[in-house]
Amino acid sequence: MKKPLVIFGTGDIAQLAHFYFSSDSEYQVVAFTVDAAYRTETTFCNLPVITFEEISKQYMPDQCEIFVALSYSKLNAVRKEKYLAVKALGYRIASFISSHATVLNEGGIGENCFIFEDNTIQPFVTIGNNVTLWSGNHIGHHSIIKDHCFIASHVVVSGGVEIGEQCFIGVNATLRDHIKIGERCVIGAGALLLADAEPEGVYVGEATPRSKVPSTRLRGI
Repeated sequence: MKKPLVIFGTGDIAQLAHFYFSSDSEYQVVAFTVDAAYRTETTFCNLPVITFEEISKQYMPDQCEIFVALSYSKLNAVRKEKYLAVKALGYRIASFISSHATVLNEGGIGENCFIFEDNTIQPFVTIGNNVTLWSGNHIGHHSIIKDHCFIASHVVVSGGVEIGEQCFIGVNATLRDHIKIGERCVIGAGALLLADAEPEGVYVGEATPRSKVPSTRLRGI
């Protein structure tokens, strides 16, 4: 018998969470919840949307678990706030770990984590609470990802890296081994980090410039 689950959120990530939990977990999604000020519809994915202010009256903490399905808005601060609010009400908080991920760290993954398909999590990795790993990342051995981080797709985190709280790591970024990323850093898409990053740093990869030759003048295409 599957465990009942309420998802916080009604956006794209909540819809994805509904899909993944419904198709690849021990949970059954029974409802969604959002703050009253943000409830614009009474159903989502054919399930009821209940205001967060009323959630404990309809689904008590001993009856279900909650998953907070929010993005990296305000450097993950919004997701952090709602995660802490759910914990304060006494709910158990679910994580999703895809059966199509390679997870070799003996369960070293916290609450409210969203681990998509094709992630490789090597031995002795520690992943904190409220961490999102989008699809296709490599998390190298002995690395530590602290709470409330969001790592986009195809990121390479080499061995022994420490990533501080509330960081965002963009698509195709590469972090060399044994460096420390300070809290609330933004590592942009395609960035290459070869040394420690101080807290609240922004590191932007260089975009490929447009060629002076238009596509209509290329031969063989």
